[in-house]
Amino acid sequence: MAAHRKPKQYQSPLTGTTARTALTLALASAASAMALEGTSVAEPRLTPSQVKAKVDRLYQEAEVATEKYNDAKEKAEQAKREFGNLQDEAARKTEDLNAARRSLGSAATAQYRNGGIDPAVQLALSSDPDDYLERATFANRAGLRQAATITRVQRQLRDADRLSKKADSRLSELRARQADLKRHKATVTTKLKKAERLLSNLTTEDRARITKPPATPTPTTTPKNPTPATPTTPATPTTPPRNSPNATPTPSSSRAAQAIAFAHSAIGKPYVWGATGPNAFDCSGLTQAAYRSAGVSLPRTTFTQINAGRRVSRSELAPGDLVFFYSGLSHVGLYIGNGQMIHASNPSAPVKVAPISSMPFAAATRVA
Repeated sequence: MAAHRKPKQYQSPLTGTTARTALTLALASAASAMALEGTSVAEPRLTPSQVKAKVDRLYQEAEVATEKYNDAKEKAEQAKREFGNLQDEAARKTEDLNAARRSLGSAATAQYRNGGIDPAVQLALSSDPDDYLERATFANRAGLRQAATITRVQRQLRDADRLSKKADSRLSELRARQADLKRHKATVTTKLKKAERLLSNLTTEDRARITKPPATPTPTTTPKNPTPATPTTPATPTTPPRNSPNATPTPSSSRAAQAIAFAHSAIGKPYVWGATGPNAFDCSGLTQAAYRSAGVSLPRTTFTQINAGRRVSRSELAPGDLVFFYSGLSHVGLYIGNGQMIHASNPSAPVKVAPISSMPFAAATRVA
């Protein structure tokens, strides 16, 4: 009988010192890999000027999305109004149609009750031929009215079908605009959150320095009763160019002056995207509100405000002109003279005065 043998236990070839050495090398290799991996994903620390450049770009991209949001919102509100008007019109048409149908139903019931007796028989059975003829004349007129009612019902059915199709079209448009609103809103909030995260990595001092608005220049004023100076030598009087430092800015019109006054009163109020006042504004919301105060109705977005007046060149600028920036016309301000404007810039600063040279100038429009 064969003896039972115990199976040999597996022994690792790495034992003792060899095993400890291998373990040490493995741990070191893993640590190196983790270090390399961390290095590959870690973002380099940005300087305050680099943060400012990125934040400015994000704000500009957010403003593009804001103007698209404003445009989609305006069109969605218009589609909603039109859809509501169509619903009201359809309700009125339906009521008229139902009334005509009830009238035809009453006439059909009367004919059924009458039994459809031949008119000659009815005349023969009538005890009063004159009365019959009078009723026959009335019935003929009623028949003509019924024919007109039938024609009207047919027309109303066609109108109802047309209204139904038009309402469906407006409803589809409304839903598309609402989807645009949602998409542009998501873009705006994403850009603004990224900008806020970048700013949050800065020290309080650095953040205040890069978001600090430029100092507001002291406007040049002319005394009400200036004392004329006696020239020592005769000179030919000259009028300085409109935009020269020595020129007194003159608004292009009384309405432009009133719009500028409104914009001045808004200085210090916060920038809120999509806002049109009175407590907060975005860029086109501010210019729209400023001219609204002067009795001038401007469209809602920068894309449409550019066409709200007469185009002027940069050298022709007068206080009250709308000045637009960036190639996509995504930002607008109100020119106040001497190379300065009032605008709602971005969430990092309130409504303020700034030089028009602070952004890439694109175009200008004189509204009034």
